[in-house]
Amino acid sequence: MIIDTHIHLDDERYKNDLEEVLNRAREAGVKRFIIPGADASHLKRAVEISESNDDVYFAVGIHPYDIKSFNEEDLDSYMGHNKCVAVGECGLDYFRLEGSDEDKELEKRKQAEVFVAQIKLAKKYKKPLIIHIRDASRDSKEILLKHEAGEVGGVLHCFNADEELLSLADNGFYFGIGGVLTFKNAKKLVNVLPKIPSDKLLIETDGPYLTPTPHRGERNEPLYTTFVAEKMSELLDDSVENISKITTQNALKLFHIF
Repeated sequence: MIIDTHIHLDDERYKNDLEEVLNRAREAGVKRFIIPGADASHLKRAVEISESNDDVYFAVGIHPYDIKSFNEEDLDSYMGHNKCVAVGECGLDYFRLEGSDEDKELEKRKQAEVFVAQIKLAKKYKKPLIIHIRDASRDSKEILLKHEAGEVGGVLHCFNADEELLSLADNGFYFGIGGVLTFKNAKKLVNVLPKIPSDKLLIETDGPYLTPTPHRGERNEPLYTTFVAEKMSELLDDSVENISKITTQNALKLFHIF
């Protein structure tokens, strides 16, 4: 059994064959799916999918690129839903910062404000966080520690292999491993993977993005978590069965799903 802890099933690229996508994964042993919140305009679709499928759950959140659409009241209204298991994906992403140094600093402050607001929302409802970090490890870690996000814990989605973040395992944070692990240029993640405590590992796709080898260039889908599990098995010198068991137990524990 595998749980895809980060799959954008609400994306348009699954619109025409969603049921087939889910069934292919189910037949391969993927038994739970979590849709992260990223764009507020997709939230209703995520809720609809989760309500139509017993094994699909959703999270409520705003991606750093979409902070202009952040409305805490709208997000708050979904927090009591029985299929809502987390807040996010939220966090910091400095990769696309543009303009003058002053413009960049302003954008960083805005991202931080929305990130902190979502941490507070997670703590209010006692839900874990799904955290997006890109080119912002130090600031992200500082915010998580300062605002005691460890009270609810969470997952560092698509873990960026920055060893500075590994200490967050001691604060209740998990590390989402996806298709990037199978890439030829993923040497940093390959080297860091054995340093992550086994009880803090999760599997994800981030579909339709970051499709693993041997399907790079195609649309990603939950079935391909099996390639991630196989690569983890190879690198950690453990069986696929045990990797699947451990990461499933971790996901069930973090997101309180059964």
